Amino acid sequence: MDLSNLKHAKGARKNRKRVGRGEGSGLGVTAGRGNKGYGSRSGSKKRSWFEGGQMPLQRRLPKFGFANIHKKEFQVVNVEDLEKIKKKENITPEVLFENGLIRKKRVPVKLLGNGELKSKVTIKVDAVSKTAQEKIEKQGGSVTLS
Repeated sequence: MDLSNLKHAKGARKNRKRVGRGEGSGLGVTAGRGNKGYGSRSGSKKRSWFEGGQMPLQRRLPKFGFANIHKKEFQVVNVEDLEKIKKKENITPEVLFENGLIRKKRVPVKLLGNGELKSKVTIKVDAVSKTAQEKIEKQGGSVTLS
C-alpha cells in the first residue's frame, strides 16, 4: 500500500454535470436551464438580494428617518451626585436643574445607584433603579415616582 493506490471513499466524489452532450445524457437541448425566460439566457444570475419579483426590501422601507414613539429618553442622575445638593429635603427635577445635575426640566429623570450616599434624602423622580432605591431607603430617605 502506498500513496499511488489511495482512492476516495465511495460517494465522496461526484462527477460534474456535462451539459449539452445530446439527448441521451438527460441534459441535451436546453442543457438543464428549462425553456425560455431569464434563467435560460446567458449571463443570468440570481442575486442574493433578488426576491422573485416581490417588492424589494430597500423599496419597502421608508426613505427617510423612522421615529420610535415608544422609546423613552431619560436624564440620568447617580446617587453620589445627590451629595452635591445642600438642602436634601424634597429634591425635585427643578432642584436638580438648579444644581446643574440635569440639563432640561421637561425630560424625565432616572436615578441610578452609582456611588454612596451619606445622608438622608427625599427625592421625586420619574424612574429609579433597585440599587438606588435600596441605598436611599438604607439611609432612612424615600423615593417618590412622579
